Amino acid sequence: MSRRGLLALCLLLGACQRSSSEPAPATPASDSAHTSVPGTAAPAAPLRPDASTPAIVALPVCRAEEAPALEAARRYYDEERFEEALSCAAQATALEPDNAEAHAERGVALAALERVPEAQMAFARALALEPDSPEALLGAAHLYAVQLPSTRERDELGLLYSERGLSKPGMAPDLVAQFALLSAMAFNDLGQAHEALARAAVMLAREPQSREAAYERALALFELCRFSEAKATFTALLDDPEHGAHAHQHLGLLLEREGQWKQAQQHFEKARALAPEDFPAPPLPTEDEFRAAVASAVAALPEDMRKDLAGIPVTAEELPADADLRSGEPPLSPTILGLFRGPPLGEPCDGTEAPCRAVVLYRRNLARAVRTPAELLEQIRVTLLHEVGHLRGEDDEELAARGLE
Repeated sequence: MSRRGLLALCLLLGACQRSSSEPAPATPASDSAHTSVPGTAAPAAPLRPDASTPAIVALPVCRAEEAPALEAARRYYDEERFEEALSCAAQATALEPDNAEAHAERGVALAALERVPEAQMAFARALALEPDSPEALLGAAHLYAVQLPSTRERDELGLLYSERGLSKPGMAPDLVAQFALLSAMAFNDLGQAHEALARAAVMLAREPQSREAAYERALALFELCRFSEAKATFTALLDDPEHGAHAHQHLGLLLEREGQWKQAQQHFEKARALAPEDFPAPPLPTEDEFRAAVASAVAALPEDMRKDLAGIPVTAEELPADADLRSGEPPLSPTILGLFRGPPLGEPCDGTEAPCRAVVLYRRNLARAVRTPAELLEQIRVTLLHEVGHLRGEDDEELAARGLE
């Protein structure tokens, strides 16, 4: 067997180990009759399993059925036979270690099996070998923008991968559509609704019936305060198994803004029934309790912040008003937790409003952003710090970098 063939077999069976340059540990004394004889090696101690060491589980041998291993891996993946896909992708990477497509295919199989750290490494290796590999870019974008829980860093990384794929000349049209959908998801998660809307349109132009793209479009329309369009699009998604709960939730938000409280509550309850983990009952305090919590949070601020807030009203409201949301371009999200009105400290007031500056916190949006009363108090504090940051002249990007999103 050739050296490369032996290496492939070792990798598949988990039988090859790197030799260690460290000396073997001393063998403890035992009650056996064996004694050490000067000038001779001591008998080896019997190997015993260590409960702290996880057992190595070897991959099964790739059954490629006379096809190339990489082709077999793709076939198994399409059949959702992810263990077999991983076996064949591993064989492909062992036989062709410089093949970026093989490492990318191994990455998508690992991701499907939720072996995330290994998938990250596989995609990193594929992109190190071929920075514009469509398979690696698509797999990495999906991992960070869709599969992993959303954080700003993951969404930004997923967006970088998907946008790089979109910018590659000569990309196949079906891949362009897939990259565009992933970008729409990441842009929405990052609060960049205009860009999300444009990317969703690319996918819908190729696949007009795509429910995923329709959902991303609906989210973007909602965030852009195009409420009537958003309402129609969410209504069309109510029967969708994947997005129905979120469609009900957003219809509740839209009806709430119209003052249709009873109808809104019906949609909220339907969303909670369909996805209780995503939409738990909010810990909504009474209006008096909320105002008291806001006042307590102001009183607990550091002295320098309370000094900056002197003479600036901090009030509680139910929901953001349309005029506030549409006061700039792009408009603010309807789900904002708080708002600073007016110019930052040090800049002159224009004299058209009294008071010149104000801070407001929104009871219903804050309650929906948390799960417990204790979390609500903490979110009130963080939101207040965020608005004081705006008062002092910081923008949203600077505040996000300080952990005050």
